[in-house]
Amino acid sequence: MNIQEIIAKKRDRKKLNKDEIEFFIKEYTAGNIADYQAAALVMAIYLNGMDMEEITNLTLSMAHSGDILDLSELGIVVDKHSTGGVGDKVTLILAPIIASLGLPVAKMSGKGLGYTGGTIDKLESIPGYNTNVSEKEFIENVKKIGISLIGQTMNLAPADKKIYALRDATSTTESIPLIASSIISKKIAAGANKVVLDVTYGSGAFMKTKEKAQELAETMTKIGKLAKRETITVITPMEQPLGRNVGNILEVIEAVEALKGNMELDVKKVVLELGSVMLKMAGKGENLEENRMHMLENISNGKALKKFKELIQNQEGDVSYIENLEKFEKAKYIIPVKSKKMGVVTKLPAEEIGKLSVYLGAGRIKKEDNIDYTAGIELNKKISDRVNLGEVIAIIHTNDKEKAKEAENKIQEIYEID
Repeated sequence: MNIQEIIAKKRDRKKLNKDEIEFFIKEYTAGNIADYQAAALVMAIYLNGMDMEEITNLTLSMAHSGDILDLSELGIVVDKHSTGGVGDKVTLILAPIIASLGLPVAKMSGKGLGYTGGTIDKLESIPGYNTNVSEKEFIENVKKIGISLIGQTMNLAPADKKIYALRDATSTTESIPLIASSIISKKIAAGANKVVLDVTYGSGAFMKTKEKAQELAETMTKIGKLAKRETITVITPMEQPLGRNVGNILEVIEAVEALKGNMELDVKKVVLELGSVMLKMAGKGENLEENRMHMLENISNGKALKKFKELIQNQEGDVSYIENLEKFEKAKYIIPVKSKKMGVVTKLPAEEIGKLSVYLGAGRIKKEDNIDYTAGIELNKKISDRVNLGEVIAIIHTNDKEKAKEAENKIQEIYEID
C-alpha cells in the first residue's frame, strides 16, 4: 500500500477502504507522507466526495490518531461547536454563561480557517492567555472553576490538526466529508458525552444553502451516533456577519459587552438557542424557554461575566484587559467609511466582509501566516438599517495604510444600499 495508489483511487472516484484511510492518517501524522501528497488526496476528496462508510472511517482514524481524553470524572459534559462563520464570537459568550449555570465546559477549539474566524485566535489576542495546557491541567481547570477553553495543542486528533491547516491553505474547506470528519473527530478526542452543533449556512458559511447545511447536519448526527456521542444540530443563517465586529480583539470586546448585557439581537438569538439546548441535554432543564430565562438572569446579575474573568485569570490571561477594554492594543489606522448613498442596507455578504478582514490582517492566507489581532472591521450598519448620505457605515482597523485605502473602496462595493 502506498500514498500514490490511494490518491489515484480517490482521483478516479473510487471508494477508499478502512485500511487505506487508516494508512493515510497514520503515515501523514507520523510525517511519512509529504504535505503536497496529502494536499492531493484532500483535493480529490473535496472534488469527488466520500460515502458514509468512508466518512466514518476517516473520522474514527483521525480521532484515534492521538489520545482520547477521559472526562468521566467531570460528569455530563456537553460540547458546542460551530461549522464557522464571520464575526462568530458565540463561544466566548456562551461558554461562561453555561459554566455559570453549573454545566462543566471543557472545550477544545480551532484557529481561523479561510475567511471564518477561530475562537483560539480570539482568546490568544488577550495578553497572557494560555491555550496550550496539558490534559491534566485542562481537567483540573474544569474541576476548579467549571470551565476551560484550549486550542488543539495536546495530542488530541493530531491528524485533524495537520489536515485542518492544509485545508485552509489549499481552498478545500467547503467539503462535507472534510468538515464532518474534522468536527466529530475532535469531539470524540476531546471526551464530551454530548455535542450540540451549530451548522451555519449562507454567504458567510462553508455551506452556502440551507439544503447543504441540512446534509452536513445529518452526516454529523449519524457519525456522532456511530461514535456513541449524543449529537443535536441547530441550523442558523449566516447571510451577513454575526454581530457588529469582525476581527480578533474587536470580537473579544464585543463578547465582553455582550456578557455585560449589551448583546446584538442576532448574536443573542444564536447564544440563547444553543445554550437552552445544551442545558436540556445535560438534564439542567427540560423547558427551553425557562433555560433561556436562566441564561439571561446570569447575564443581568453579572455571574456570566464573572465566570469569563475567572477563565481568563485561571489560564494566565491579564484580566485587567477585560475589566478595562480600552487597554487593548489598537490598530495604527482606524478609518470610518461614509456612505455615498442614502436608503436601506439590503445586502451585506458575510463572505466578502470575512475576506476583506483577512486581507486587512485578521486571518490567514497561508497556514504559517501570523495574525494581526488589532485588524478587522466594525459594522455600524447591517441589513434593514437606514443609512443617510455621509453616515458612517463601517470602520476599518488595520496597520497597513495602503490596504486601508483599498478596503475603504471595497466596503462601498460590498454594502448594497437601496
